Amino acid sequence: MIISVASGKGGTGKTTIAVNLALSINDGVQFLDCDAEEPNAHIFLKPEITETEKVFIPVPVIDEGKCIYCGRCREVCAYNAIAVIKGAESKKGGILVFSNLCHGCGSCSYFCPEGAIKEVNKEIGEIEIGTSGAIQFIHGRLNIGEAMAPPVIRQIKKHVNSMCTVIIDAPPGTSCPVVETIKRSDFCLLVTEPTPFGLNDLTLAVEVLRKLRVPFGVVINRSDLGNKKTDEYCEKENIPILMRIPFKKEIAVAYSKGEPIVKMFPEYQKDFKELFNKVRDGKFS
Repeated sequence: MIISVASGKGGTGKTTIAVNLALSINDGVQFLDCDAEEPNAHIFLKPEITETEKVFIPVPVIDEGKCIYCGRCREVCAYNAIAVIKGAESKKGGILVFSNLCHGCGSCSYFCPEGAIKEVNKEIGEIEIGTSGAIQFIHGRLNIGEAMAPPVIRQIKKHVNSMCTVIIDAPPGTSCPVVETIKRSDFCLLVTEPTPFGLNDLTLAVEVLRKLRVPFGVVINRSDLGNKKTDEYCEKENIPILMRIPFKKEIAVAYSKGEPIVKMFPEYQKDFKELFNKVRDGKFS
């Protein structure tokens, strides 16, 4: 079973839920941190890394000896990663490739009528593989200055072990990296907080999950702060609230030290096991 843990905004406690859920199940668990722009699950799980893989995307290189500056590559590029200046009279044309915008789709080289485009691999990040106790651990890091996390996320997800319960820590928000992470999950836990900002971004995340047709439920962190509007929204939309974690200074202190809740406060392990059982069994009442 693949359980992704997501949130409409950062800072709601998404990684906290993912890490403590994995630690509470413990046996036969694989943990994937797909927040490639800011991975931080390793701070809590403290894995021993045994393997590293580089992540590449193919980007175009133009042979201007063959190029006739027809502009076909520019026309087929959906991401405006190529600019073409056609020649005029005796002046030669020009072509620019913006590799940071390139998604590596290969359309430009495929449709080039002169065969003037070849692709070379550009390194954009890496993934690290290891173990944390009995937990299989994988996370990815996007290189500084790179714009696209989805290729890193796809390479992380190639290592999904179907024999395990897979817990995926998704990036915050509702953009492309989140969609890439969540799709093909069996269930998604949406972590929120009972504040106006939390509710606004929860509604956006709910729209994404419904379009992806991934079943989901809500976990409310710092549940005794804010107001009741999150409860009212979930009741109105028939969204199950699967767990509530109260605001406690002790939990915040443990978090600041990189210590999981279930290790500092073992009594919470029962609550996270119950959360997993609800998701696994589909019993949300």
